[in-house]
Amino acid sequence: MCGICGFISNKSMQKKDLAEMNRVLAHRGPDDHGEEIYQLGTNLCVGFAQRRLAIMDLSEKGHQPMHSGDKRVSVVFNGEIYNFRELKEELHDYPFQSDCDTEVILAAYLKWGIDFVEKVNGMFAIALLDRYDNSVYLIRDRIGKKPLYYYKQDENNIVFGSELKAIARCPIFRQEVNREIVGRYLYRQYIAAPDTIYRNTWKLEPGSVLQIRENSLKQYKYWDIARKYKEEKKESIENYEVAKSELKKLLKDAVSRRLEADVPIGAFLSGGYDSSLVCAVAQELSQEPVKTFSIGFYEEELNEAEYAKQIARHIGTEHEELYITEQDMFSVLESIPVYYDEPFADPSQIPTMLVSALAKRSVSVVLSGDGGDELFGGYPIYSILQKVQKKALWGKAVHCVRSVPGIRGMRLWEKMNIADRIATDDINKEAKTQTGIRTYIDAVNRILSVPVNNFYYEMESKYGEKRYDITRMLLDMDTYLPEDILTKVDRASMKYALECRCPLLDKEILELSMRIPVSFKVDGDSKKILKDITHDYIPKEIMQRPKKGFCVPMDKWLRGVLREKLLDWTEEGYLKEQGIFNPETTQKFILEYLRAGDQGKWSGHNFSRICWSYFVFQQWYEAERKKR
Repeated sequence: MCGICGFISNKSMQKKDLAEMNRVLAHRGPDDHGEEIYQLGTNLCVGFAQRRLAIMDLSEKGHQPMHSGDKRVSVVFNGEIYNFRELKEELHDYPFQSDCDTEVILAAYLKWGIDFVEKVNGMFAIALLDRYDNSVYLIRDRIGKKPLYYYKQDENNIVFGSELKAIARCPIFRQEVNREIVGRYLYRQYIAAPDTIYRNTWKLEPGSVLQIRENSLKQYKYWDIARKYKEEKKESIENYEVAKSELKKLLKDAVSRRLEADVPIGAFLSGGYDSSLVCAVAQELSQEPVKTFSIGFYEEELNEAEYAKQIARHIGTEHEELYITEQDMFSVLESIPVYYDEPFADPSQIPTMLVSALAKRSVSVVLSGDGGDELFGGYPIYSILQKVQKKALWGKAVHCVRSVPGIRGMRLWEKMNIADRIATDDINKEAKTQTGIRTYIDAVNRILSVPVNNFYYEMESKYGEKRYDITRMLLDMDTYLPEDILTKVDRASMKYALECRCPLLDKEILELSMRIPVSFKVDGDSKKILKDITHDYIPKEIMQRPKKGFCVPMDKWLRGVLREKLLDWTEEGYLKEQGIFNPETTQKFILEYLRAGDQGKWSGHNFSRICWSYFVFQQWYEAERKKR
């Protein structure tokens, strides 16, 4: 686990430039660092750098950049290859010098070429130089657990890094805000791949390889959710007990692989089903009590710490909890632009940072339950979409009526429940499962200087699935999971040099989830099959309760301690200088929100989510402006 960065350039680049790029990633890897520059072909130089968080083989043999024995291949790598021991046995002819997974990447590439990535099970961002092929390859894991960004000045000048801050330190980088994506960010609270906040700067999409040669870039997907789903569903498991047994076996295998390290390992335990199941399996496999960590809130309506403690006591972990105040959460607010690099407004990032800081006191690796909701139907929207599909014909009829001039202004639509709103909304087959929140879209477009035409991911037909609920799960795996959930956890944990491993996102579990029928996941309840497996370890009476999650008092902060900053960043001169927001309508929107706040109804004033996204954007913008 670490951070990587580098460049491919036909310009005069120096090692000190590479060292400065690497320096700003020190929080990701405080144990070691390396920077090297190579020649590629006749005109290009390549810079590879890495910051190391030593997890496997803590000796100097794990130093990066690492080179193959014949010096043909060099690599820098961020992540973990969980099946590296099995691969090592297949690669027994290679003269291994270490016991770390990085060297297995070199050996695997020499034997199988770039197709080695098909054999790898892990989370990873890899930069690999092949001197025979005169190519640099940038490679990202299947689901997007590890981040990898790149900036393209032209085909012969590429900069890459685990975080945008490293790219921003490269002399050839030109910093220009990508204004076209601001509206979709305000709506989603994150910036979706392949876009970033900067022009000409991209996220390498999950499951992708980018090959860089002189005057040439070629990108392709070696693993794709839509393609894999179509393959796997042909082998659908129709027997519930068979599906449960197979999932339980693969979960044990996935947790077992993630318990291997040469440093202390623990686990996040929120008290919800996903983390509780992962912790229970980890404890079953461990000879010693597993260290578990949770955050508690003094407000009873938010607090799940007592449930987490009860679960820890039942499964036998060594549990530690930290009760935090509103001030504790507020104290890390200013660090959001520093560690996220671009606007990112999922407020649960704040308590995630705090629980990561707690865990780092005792361990260097934690397991988490991320992925359970997207793979196994945990979000309420999936049950809602089942209802929506049953109303499809009625919805089309009402939609036609709503299209009659004058009808839409009656606001009857806004008084409907969410299922009816989705059913009667724009009949766009490419985005049917994403509609139904028109008031948010209209609000965002009112405050932008240039309105956005499309807020949706118009790609639902690629899954080849008629069911709305399944389509949305696959879409969330493609988008929300890597771009929000995994981004949040990566930055929050790596702020403290803490590696986070996600057993539920193991390659084998990902693919098995596509063979499990939706009725085994969402059947009057969410995550049915995961819950049933959890009950094999923890009694129902302990687990069955409403989920609370990590809550941040956005409305209270925005209308209280953050009110003056929010108003400063909505001042007419400030907005005119930015040129992104419409000063008049933005001021009206913010002032109306500050007057009315969140009223908990579909009233047109329930906009703390958008105002929070707006605040985080302005916080990021101001932090960047001060750097200039």
